[in-house]
Amino acid sequence: MTLRVGILTLSDKASRGERVDTAGAAVRELLTGIGAEVARYAVIPDERELIAATLRGWADGGDLDLIVTTGGTGLSPRDVTPEATLAVVDYLVPGMAEAMRAAGLRQTPMAMLSRGVCGVRGRTLIVNLPGSEKGVRENLSVLLPVLPHAVETLQGPVEHGS
Repeated sequence: MTLRVGILTLSDKASRGERVDTAGAAVRELLTGIGAEVARYAVIPDERELIAATLRGWADGGDLDLIVTTGGTGLSPRDVTPEATLAVVDYLVPGMAEAMRAAGLRQTPMAMLSRGVCGVRGRTLIVNLPGSEKGVRENLSVLLPVLPHAVETLQGPVEHGS
């Protein structure tokens, strides 16, 4: 099964062309490395309603298994990605966000400041990652081993042994 992925970068500067989106490129590199197909990619500003509308539209389109966001997970007043995500998901997958923060804490105490969430809308998994390339690589690497199974579970029944 090939994971069909959308990558959504949230950055005021990158959306204005003032910064190169190295974090989104790192997401693409890591996911294509496990055989995923990037079906959608966009860079938009840190606007809560725009983020929520994009997540809603992409998830409800039915062609994506996974949406990975990068950016907007810190403490700045413009960091609204978790709130936008919470507004659109049907339920959370807290273990994924907890695993990313736990792994990050082994690298830096700043990891505890990340507010990223993971959740499901319909049959699409949505994962919030930090906005830095380093943060993307550290956090997404933690999730790579479970993403195919998570998506497979969302797409239909899975046998779990007796």
